[in-house]
Amino acid sequence: MASVLITYDLITPGKKYAELHEAIKALGSWWHCVESTWIIKSDLSLVQIRDALKKHVDSNDKLLVLGLSGAGAWVGFDKNCSDWLTSNL
Repeated sequence: MASVLITYDLITPGKKYAELHEAIKALGSWWHCVESTWIIKSDLSLVQIRDALKKHVDSNDKLLVLGLSGAGAWVGFDKNCSDWLTSNL
């Protein structure tokens, strides 16, 4: 199972974030400790993840899906956020 970074910028006023958030959560185990940024664990390809989420964003919104290498460094997160990263990157 790969770690995948998902980040977005919803441009359209009044966009319903909850719909996109639920779609991301449905993809697998997830981390969401930074606004508009998620990390998930998934067996889906990056293209499959993008395709599953793009129906929840408008044509002028931005969506980025990246595979993670397993390495990382961070600061400022509480224990739960840090523990998830340590266990899942």
